[in-house]
Amino acid sequence: MDALLFTAAETFHAARRLANLPAGHRARAVHGHGFGVKIHADLRERGDLGAGTETRALGDVLRQASAALDYQDLNAFIAEPGDLGIATWLGERLVESLHPGRLAALGLNSTAWQGVTTVAEAPTRGWRRYRFEAAHRLPSVPEGHPCGRMHGHGFEVTLHADLAPDDPTGLSGYDKLDAAWAPLARQLHHSCLNLLSGLENPTSELLCLWLWQRLEPELPGLRQVMVRETRTAGCCYDGQRFRIWKDLFFESALRFGELPEADPWHGLHGHSYALRLMLGAPLDEVLGWTVDFGDVKVLFKPVYARLDHFDLSTLPGLQRPGVAELLHWIAGQVADVLPQIDGIALNPTPGCGASLSLAGADHGLTLPAL
Repeated sequence: MDALLFTAAETFHAARRLANLPAGHRARAVHGHGFGVKIHADLRERGDLGAGTETRALGDVLRQASAALDYQDLNAFIAEPGDLGIATWLGERLVESLHPGRLAALGLNSTAWQGVTTVAEAPTRGWRRYRFEAAHRLPSVPEGHPCGRMHGHGFEVTLHADLAPDDPTGLSGYDKLDAAWAPLARQLHHSCLNLLSGLENPTSELLCLWLWQRLEPELPGLRQVMVRETRTAGCCYDGQRFRIWKDLFFESALRFGELPEADPWHGLHGHSYALRLMLGAPLDEVLGWTVDFGDVKVLFKPVYARLDHFDLSTLPGLQRPGVAELLHWIAGQVADVLPQIDGIALNPTPGCGASLSLAGADHGLTLPAL
């Protein structure tokens, strides 16, 4: 069954000190962060919402909750204000505002390179993002394919792992991820990946697998390895399946004429949309990938041409251009040309929109929503 989750994102700035960390740890001193928080919620049964206003309503709820933390000393009202403690505090208040069962997942990051994700009835996960610069070529692609030429990338790798129950701050989990990553970073940074044993065909998928095989023995709680190869494409692996994603952007206008005339969404307005297509398929044993990123872009081009630089209110077959309706419309358009698509995320504004999992409930953990 398809799973639709609305998303909202917010930021706040606050100070904290984490006295439970080992002596000498720098986070024991008073310090501050620009925190980011993102939530995924099921709002489909909210009868008081209409005309595509779900994202606005969810954003208002998150803004109110996070405003209570903005420019505050977090130790004054959170017993252990590590990333996990802050996420728990926010989650409790959001559940009250959204009603039980509607908050599917919450992610909190204290920097652009680390954070935690909480979801009901599942272990809390911590994640850390790393970067390395390397060259590679794909030796098995057809003649003339650009990836067959030697080239390079600034790769980003994100590791997700369960936090230990005895780690109230979440920061010890980050330290463990750093320790496991360090020896791999020394091999990968400023290297030619093709020269590393096991990476003779260094696709994003096989790089994910290579990393998993080396990290999983050191990190028993490892849940996912994500590799971003370019600004708009990447892959994730959870020990069982691969998923790739391709990001696209389009500029469009829309209106919600059924809203009151005084509502700013009533009249013609517009957005710079961010769209993420997520695909799952078996690994091609010869090419070493699931789906060619370039093929995804080419096959989606006819659908993209109907979205970019248009008034979405006039799209045939679309009753109203809300983000949920747009996701289902896109899914219907690509079902035949890209049957590997198992998820789509769409954000009219940064971090705020919705994600549609075509493979069932995903709760924002394995689904790399925008």
